[in-house]
Amino acid sequence: MKIFPLLLLSVLITSGCATHQSPTGRGQTLLFSTQEMSTLGESSFAQIKQQEKVSQDKAVNAYVKCVADRVTDALPDQSLPWEVVVFESEQVNAFALPGGHIGVYTGLLDVATDSDQLATVIGHEIAHVLANHSNEQVSRAQMTGAGMQLADIALGAGGIADKELYMAALGLGVQVGYILPYGRSQESEADIIGVELMAKAGFDPAASVELWQNMSKAGGEQGPELLSTHPSHGQRIAQLQQMQAKAQPLYLLSKSSVKNICQRPK
Repeated sequence: MKIFPLLLLSVLITSGCATHQSPTGRGQTLLFSTQEMSTLGESSFAQIKQQEKVSQDKAVNAYVKCVADRVTDALPDQSLPWEVVVFESEQVNAFALPGGHIGVYTGLLDVATDSDQLATVIGHEIAHVLANHSNEQVSRAQMTGAGMQLADIALGAGGIADKELYMAALGLGVQVGYILPYGRSQESEADIIGVELMAKAGFDPAASVELWQNMSKAGGEQGPELLSTHPSHGQRIAQLQQMQAKAQPLYLLSKSSVKNICQRPK
């Protein structure tokens, strides 16, 4: 019975797999199409909205959406509408999924103390989607022993086998109890892309350093959920400081054109 999963995997690799380059030039092996990843993202987001408490606070929702909209408006591709949902939870966390879905937990707002810091997190999470990191993770799950449990996947038919494992591959381990973490190269790449994106949206990239300093102080030794699989605080902060020379000019060019100032609720 082990022959079928191996055969399916070989078909996926030969028919759907392609070698790509990430935005920073890193090689990627991707087994799934953009449409398949969008289907997975949509299904996973719908499940999370059923499991988690959606915030009804109008001021908080307006604030988070304002920041997220400015960041997504800075994307070169404007064809995708982005859904933004705030979840009522003490978790210091946020995520973005393929297909245009952003989730922010209210606990994050206690650590990201202004709109620039919140834009740092949202930009970082969107960067994971832009760089196909989710596709990399799901592809890795498919190619490893974990993926062999999912030989009956039916993405093309609109169904997804073992959604929890694939949600974990999307970085949603906090919700489902376990996680297939992004690698450090993916995290560093998301920092690079995210900081440039927030700068182009008129948010001060210097706040990225302040945000991760706040993160390093939050939650004791373990830190918040958002840092559970990320590089060390010092390594990340040092990289962000080095990136300011490139990001600050982008911010200075864009900030004068910002029309929608996002006010954090008191």
